[in-house]
Amino acid sequence: MGRLINGDWLSDVSNDARTNFDYEETAFRDEIGTDRHPADPNRYHLYVSWACPWAHGTLMTRELLGLNDAIGISVVDPHRRDDGWEFTPKKEGCTPDHVHGHDYLHEVYTEAAPEYTGRVSVPVLWDERAGTIVNEESDEIMRTLADAFGDDRDVGLYPEGRREAIDNYIGELYRPLNRGVYDAGFAETQDEYEVAVETVFDALDRWEAHLSDQRYLLGDHLTLADLRLFATLVRFDAVYHTHFNCSVRRLVDYEHLWGYTQDVYQTGGIADTVALDHIKEHYYRSHEDVHPTGLVPLGPDIDFQAPHDRDDL
Repeated sequence: MGRLINGDWLSDVSNDARTNFDYEETAFRDEIGTDRHPADPNRYHLYVSWACPWAHGTLMTRELLGLNDAIGISVVDPHRRDDGWEFTPKKEGCTPDHVHGHDYLHEVYTEAAPEYTGRVSVPVLWDERAGTIVNEESDEIMRTLADAFGDDRDVGLYPEGRREAIDNYIGELYRPLNRGVYDAGFAETQDEYEVAVETVFDALDRWEAHLSDQRYLLGDHLTLADLRLFATLVRFDAVYHTHFNCSVRRLVDYEHLWGYTQDVYQTGGIADTVALDHIKEHYYRSHEDVHPTGLVPLGPDIDFQAPHDRDDL
């Protein structure tokens, strides 16, 4: 996995002598609504991948808040190579770096901090007027967008009275499910794999029961927690079931989770944020240790637009 070390991109940090020391990772963890980053949507820009579930959460938040015209996006190539996330505007669904014209995302990081050391990931929230990265943590970007602009647009993705509950759900989803599919996919022993898969399906069983008698995680209202769950579920049958060997059951085998996924998919412009071609290309071509052939499967055929009865709940 590549990394920036003191502003230099290293495609394999394990083979470089400069990584044999302790260093403090620099992280961008600011919020919108401060003196440095005022709540003016026209000054912000998102760097994203259609493939990445973490970036997907920010794209859905932007969509549901009606910020598409105000907050632009730069979309990286789904196939992440040795030089990291790359801008390949000639490829369908990809764009140039609209702010700087860079070829690689790591150059955006060093634009903000020339001596940056740490990971380079999507999403990235950029402040064009301050000339720096605001935040690179997906959950925090979702929260700060909803907090700064939700009230103006009467969209309650992160209502003040329910934030603790929303944050708790996001936390409960993360390790067993959002990360759990990766633990299964990248397990190095049979025991590690089996523990990870059992954890994933225990989580799916839990949320299947939870959603059996209510439309969304917090009842009758869609929130940021639902977007975080949906980003994993919408990828499950196309990628995690096969590529990460989470093959005990498919998502479509779960009555309530499957209907819930269709329901969220058909909400607002959420469907426009789902790009299965990018999703499959990223996972099947970028993870050579897991899938060395790089062949992208043609299926499965998933009908997210099929009717459901979730709105009766």
